[in-house]
Amino acid sequence: MENNTAKHFVLQLGSLASLYLSLSFFIVLVFGLINMAMPDAADNIWDMSRAEEGIKIGIAMVVVFFPTYLWLTRTVNNNRRKSSDHAYLGLTKWLIYLSLLVGGAVLLGDLVAVIMFFLEGDITTRFILKALSVLVIIGAAFQYYLMDVRGHWMQNEKKSVLFGYIAGAIVLVVVGLGVMQIQSPSDAREIKIDNQMIGDLQDMQWRIEDYYRTNNSLPESINEIYGQFTAPTAPEGREAYTFEVTGEKTYKICATFAKDVDLGRNNSYAYPVFEKNNNWDYKAGHWCFEREINDKYLQ
Repeated sequence: MENNTAKHFVLQLGSLASLYLSLSFFIVLVFGLINMAMPDAADNIWDMSRAEEGIKIGIAMVVVFFPTYLWLTRTVNNNRRKSSDHAYLGLTKWLIYLSLLVGGAVLLGDLVAVIMFFLEGDITTRFILKALSVLVIIGAAFQYYLMDVRGHWMQNEKKSVLFGYIAGAIVLVVVGLGVMQIQSPSDAREIKIDNQMIGDLQDMQWRIEDYYRTNNSLPESINEIYGQFTAPTAPEGREAYTFEVTGEKTYKICATFAKDVDLGRNNSYAYPVFEKNNNWDYKAGHWCFEREINDKYLQ
């Protein structure tokens, strides 16, 4: 065992690194859940989008690093129980003290961030929940390693394993709640395709308006405005884009969408109001955007 000091030390370092990555992104996940569950009238659609992205990255990081942490910690603790290498045990204790220092810094830093959110207008209930979540999450890890440095877990292996099971169960529940709050991978793919189609339609609109400014009339077909270039086509599995002139200065461009536009799944979130020609809200199914040439394009 004495010849493996470096290996065991690296395992201990990896355990602590995976711990703090897990903690940091677990807090990001919890904050995202709090923001989604308790919307604020001052939030807008982009705030909700950031909360959902926080949940996604939080899930991804925790799912990877927390099991890694549990495995490394179990391995490290078994090595420590079997080891008689004083150099290794001394280095490990030094590293644990360092981790306590880092944990304290993370705790203080997260509390500063939570207070900043509150001072910038975060609602009181969300502020309290975020502050409590930081204290509980970081505090639990801090307490675990404070007991570890005193040798408690080395003498109580079953309690150490039980602590790991409880932590794993809590993480599993929170990750499950996070999965329930975000779009499924298939829905996310359909929404990406919908967004791609909106980009195509916006390009068409720009070219139609430019065509009108040059020719003082609307084109007869989409291909006419693209000239030698290829007009965009709908993605595979979607109905073709359509263009129809409805008046001297009015027209509509249509496409088939898989999902309603995601303006926020809770009406408490505010979102921008656009003028008619810049409004790209749509419903699932065949949807047409009615447009009118603005006089400013005649100048």
